[in-house]
Amino acid sequence: MIDISESVMQFLLAFIVVAPLIGAVAALLPAPPGLKGKSPDQAVLRHGVTVTGVILIAVIVLALGFDHGHPSKMQATTDIQWIPALNVHIHLGIDGISLPLLVLTALLTFLCALYSYFKMPAGPSPKAFVALLLVLESGTLATFAVLDLVLFFLAFEMVLIPMYFLIARWGGDQRAAAAWKFILYTLLGSVVMLLGLLLVGLKSGTFDMVALATDNGRGLTTSVQVIAVLAIGIGLAVKTPMFPLHSWLPDAHTAAPTVGSVLLAGVLLKMGTYGFVRIVLPIAPHGMHTFAPYLAAFAVAGIIYGSLACLALAKQGNKGDLKRLIAYSSVGHMGFVLLGISSMTPTGVNGALFANIAHGLITGLLFFLVGALKDRYGTADLDTLAGATGAALYGRAPRLGGLLAFAAVASLGLPGLAGFWGEMLAMFGAFDPAAGLSRPAYLTFVAIAAFGTLLTAAYLLVVVRRVCMGGKPAEEPRLADIQGYEFAAWSPLVALTVLAGLWPAVLLGLTDPAVQKLLAGGKS
Repeated sequence: MIDISESVMQFLLAFIVVAPLIGAVAALLPAPPGLKGKSPDQAVLRHGVTVTGVILIAVIVLALGFDHGHPSKMQATTDIQWIPALNVHIHLGIDGISLPLLVLTALLTFLCALYSYFKMPAGPSPKAFVALLLVLESGTLATFAVLDLVLFFLAFEMVLIPMYFLIARWGGDQRAAAAWKFILYTLLGSVVMLLGLLLVGLKSGTFDMVALATDNGRGLTTSVQVIAVLAIGIGLAVKTPMFPLHSWLPDAHTAAPTVGSVLLAGVLLKMGTYGFVRIVLPIAPHGMHTFAPYLAAFAVAGIIYGSLACLALAKQGNKGDLKRLIAYSSVGHMGFVLLGISSMTPTGVNGALFANIAHGLITGLLFFLVGALKDRYGTADLDTLAGATGAALYGRAPRLGGLLAFAAVASLGLPGLAGFWGEMLAMFGAFDPAAGLSRPAYLTFVAIAAFGTLLTAAYLLVVVRRVCMGGKPAEEPRLADIQGYEFAAWSPLVALTVLAGLWPAVLLGLTDPAVQKLLAGGKS
C-alpha cells in the first residue's frame, strides 16, 4: 500500500462525494467545440465515462492509502459544523466496513457509463441520462461515507429521484407504473426511517454516528431503542428489500434499462443492509436484540419465497421474464445478508458484508448478461429464449453462454467463487447467535436457509439448461458473441468474483476488525 497524508485522504474522500455532482452539472452544459467528437450525444456519453473513471481512480488511490493495519479506525475524516442549532455536522470518514462498498459503487458506475457509451438505452437525450447517473453515484458514495444521521438520510434519499427517472424515461414496458411503485414504496419507508433517526438524535443529543456507536445505546432507554429500531428498520428493510416489503423490486428491475438494473441490484440494495450494520446494530443494540429473531424470520421467509418465485418463473410455459427472475433471486440473496446481521455475531455480520459485495458483483454481471440477451433476441421472456428445444446458447454464442453459466453457478454459491463465503458465514453466525437470542429458533432458521440454497441451485440450473443447452435447429443463425465493449464492462466483475472466492481474506481482513469494534461498542 502507499503512504498518503491524512489531509490528502480527506480531500480524496470529499472529492469522490462532490465530484459526480459537478460532473452532472457539466453534463447538462453545451460541450466545448473541441470536445464534441462526431456528435454532442457522443461527447456527453464520453464525459460520463471520463467523470466516473476519474472517481474510480480516486477511490482506488483512497483504498491504497487506507491504513490496512487499522481497518477499525475511522480514516480520511472531515468534521465541519453545518447546522449548529441541531448539532448537525458534515462528517465524513471510512473504515473497513464502508471502503469495499465505495470501491464497488465506483466500479459499477464506471462500468455502466462505459457500457452506455457503446449501448445507450433507448430514450430521451443522453445529457439527462449521464447527469442522472452521476447524481445517483454521488448519493450512493455519500451514503457510505457520511457519519451523521441527518446527512445519511439526505444521501439515502438523494438516489431515489435519479433512479425514478432512469426507470420512467429509459425503461421498457410498464416503466411508468414500475417507477411510481419504486418511488412510493421507498419514500413511505424513508418517512418512517426519518422519524426513527430524529428520535435517536434528539434523545441522545447528537446525530454523530461515531459518538452514538461508541455510546452503544447507553444514552437511550430500552423503549426508545425498540421504537427507533422499528422505525429505522422499516425504512432500511424497504430498500434492502426484505420480504414482504419487496414487491416494488421485481417491477422496477423488469422495467429498468440494463444499467439501471445493474446499479439498483449492485449498489442501491446495499444501502439498506449497510444502514442496519452502521446504525441499528451499534446505536440501538437492545432494540436490535428485541427484533433480531423477527428479522431472521422475515429473512428466511424471503429466501424461500424468492427461490419459489424463481422456480415458478423458470418453469416451461409460464412466460417468465429472466430479468424478473434475477430480481426475485435478489430477495433470496439479501435474505442471507439479513440473517447474518440478525445473528448479532462477528461471524454473521462479516458474512452479511461479504455477501453484500458478492451479490453486487454477481448480480451486476447477471443483469448485464440478460441485457445483452434481450438486445440479441428482442426479449427476456424465458419461453422465447428457450424455444422449442432449448436456446443452445453454447452453440449460437459460446462465450456469452459460458459467461451466463459462470454467473449462474457463482450466484448459487459454488465454492471457490464469491457467492459461497458470504452465505456460509451468515449461516455459521446464525448457527450460534449472540447471547440472549434463542438458539433453537436460530437453528430452525439455519435449516430453512440451507433448504433455500438447494432451491437456489435448482432454479439457476433450470435457467442454464433451458437457455444455454439444447439442440440448435439448422436454420437458426449464430448470434453475435461477446463484443469488445461488453468484454471490457464485464471482465472486471468476473475477475473480482473469482478473486473474492479464492482469497476471501482480502475482504474479511478489512471488515472483521471494524465489525468487532462496532459490536463491542466502539472499543477495538
